[in-house]
This record gives sequence, structure tokens and C-alpha cells, in this order.
Amino acid sequence: MEYLDLTLPDLLDAFASNEPVPGGGSAAALAGAVGASLLIMVAGIATTRTGTPEEAADLAEASGRLRPIRDTLAALIQQDSDAYTAVLEAMRLPKGTSAEKRERGAAIEAAMIQATEAPLDTMRCCQQALRGATIVAANGNRNAATDTAAGVELLVAGLRSAGLNVDVNLDSVSDAAFASRAAEERKQLAADGEADALSAREQLGFRRV
Repeated sequence: MEYLDLTLPDLLDAFASNEPVPGGGSAAALAGAVGASLLIMVAGIATTRTGTPEEAADLAEASGRLRPIRDTLAALIQQDSDAYTAVLEAMRLPKGTSAEKRERGAAIEAAMIQATEAPLDTMRCCQQALRGATIVAANGNRNAATDTAAGVELLVAGLRSAGLNVDVNLDSVSDAAFASRAAEERKQLAADGEADALSAREQLGFRRV
């Protein structure tokens, strides 16, 4: 099933089903994609905060950076589910002999690493989009402040939700070097994203969110 080919009601039904995918990782990517889309919308409004050419230029640059991030997040809806499906398939491999057990263990390890990379990619994208949100918040049309704020909060939701998936998947990864690098990057992405979200909120006047 290709999620991006579904209608919105069918996509929501897919999330509501009792199937293992799509799950929280795909939902995190979806939240981020919608959040980035809202920022792109605000950045495209002709009337900027004070109407200066500099604001328009900054918003155009931010929009240009946000579009590929949004597209990557949209693709991650599928990629996260595919990665988890690969984990399930690896777990179903035979384990009757010592050789089969070794092959199964190696397949599970490789699949778990991929299942960790997918939400890490979502965190990377959400963090980058939140950096763009500070520009949109500073320069965007004041009448669209709540749209920008909603975009920020959706991106934060995507960032945090993807982080939870990184955490739970790392518990099943035995590659200590990979786990250490991923955990450190996850921590930094969360800190950077939260800091940019706070900055954007302050620009918008939504300090209590």
C-alpha cells in the first residue's frame, strides 16, 4: 500500500486499523509534513510582517528550503512503515538451526537499524523545518500568526513522536557504536528543534504554548 496515493479518509482509516503499520513513526512524519506545509503557505503570502523587500526575500528563501523538507517528510510516511515491516519480516525468518538463528539475528539487527534511521530522518527534517519556522515567524504576515504557530506545534509533535520511536528501536539494536551515535544525534536534534520552536513562539507572541 502506497500511503501517498490514498485519499485522506482512506489514509486515516489506515492509521486507525489494527494493522501494525502505519504507526506512530509514520504519524510523526505526517504531522511534520503538514506543519511544514503551513509554514510554506504563510511564507507565500504577498503581504509580509512590515512589507519590506528584505522580509519578502527571507520568506522566499525559507519557502525554497522548506519545500524539499516537506516532500521528504511526506515520503517518510511510507518509509517508516516499510522499515518496520522489514523488522517484522526478519522476525518471521526460520530459527531451527544455528545457521538460521545467526542469519535471522543479522537480518533483525539490520532491519532495526533501518527502523531507527527512519524516525531519525523525520527528526532531522522537523528540526530543519523548525529552523525555517523562526524565519517565517519573524517575517510572515501577522494575520497568519496562528497558522505559523500551528505549523510549529505540528513540527514539534513530529519531532517528539519520532524521538520516541528512535528510543524504543535503539533498545533492540546491539551495535553499540551505532546506538551511541544515534542516541547523541537524537538528543541534539531534540534540543535544537525545541530551541527553534521556542524562538518562533516568542516571535509570534505565543510564549505560553
